[in-house]
Amino acid sequence: MKIDMHCHTKEGSPDGSIPIEEYIRKLKSLGFGGMVVTDHDSYGGYRVWKETIRGKRHRDFVVFKGIEYDTIDAGHIIVIMPEYLKLRILEMRGLPVNMLIDIVHRYGGILGPAHPCGSKYMSYENSLRARQVSTMMKFDFVEAFNACETRESNFEAECLARVYGKPGTGGSDAHRIACVGLAWTEIPDSIRHESQLINYIKSGGTVKCGGRYYGHTTKDRIGPFNRILVEMFWFYNKFTGWSKIMKRRKEMRKPTLSLATDQPRRRDE
Repeated sequence: MKIDMHCHTKEGSPDGSIPIEEYIRKLKSLGFGGMVVTDHDSYGGYRVWKETIRGKRHRDFVVFKGIEYDTIDAGHIIVIMPEYLKLRILEMRGLPVNMLIDIVHRYGGILGPAHPCGSKYMSYENSLRARQVSTMMKFDFVEAFNACETRESNFEAECLARVYGKPGTGGSDAHRIACVGLAWTEIPDSIRHESQLINYIKSGGTVKCGGRYYGHTTKDRIGPFNRILVEMFWFYNKFTGWSKIMKRRKEMRKPTLSLATDQPRRRDE
């Protein structure tokens, strides 16, 4: 089964323009069997799926709950938690990467760097300057193909996955409909829930990925001015991360990080 493991929706990402149902329709038309919703620091898109679509429409399509988390020191990290659990702190951007890793693993999730060799401040390799080797070893996978990255960036990401012995995943990173489905990750058809996907990746199951390049991203359109945009992102990420310090500390003081559980779904759902 082919799935897109990096998807942004209108309902969950401030820069997304694709409603989740439209996303699903497009992926199904391209022969995909599922997707991982990875909105920026939000489960907004997944909530729309869960509350208004799941069990009513698109029963032949699997939607996994994920998030693209903005760390304060290591760029964007894709996180996948078990289906019966969510942590509110994952919707509060700005955690240091090693703290994020500890929290995610403590509650049975997996995580890996998105576009790890991409733009400055947004990618792992171009953000974190210390503890890179020890931190890389803690990740569960690496996004080895991103449709919105350059060939050079993806080649380096693929090498990174190979050097550290991590499964390489693929995702479109789509924010516009034309980009949807340009990248894929291949997993067994039997995987229908997040916990199954987590166990498969952690157990070293075979993961294949690939795709085509988009070529119409914002950075492609604005050329050298993208450097200014990148620096603006650094200020935005720092400011919004700092602004949530008190909320994150409040969550951290709670016994289970303000753990909110959903009742586990029936396996035939």
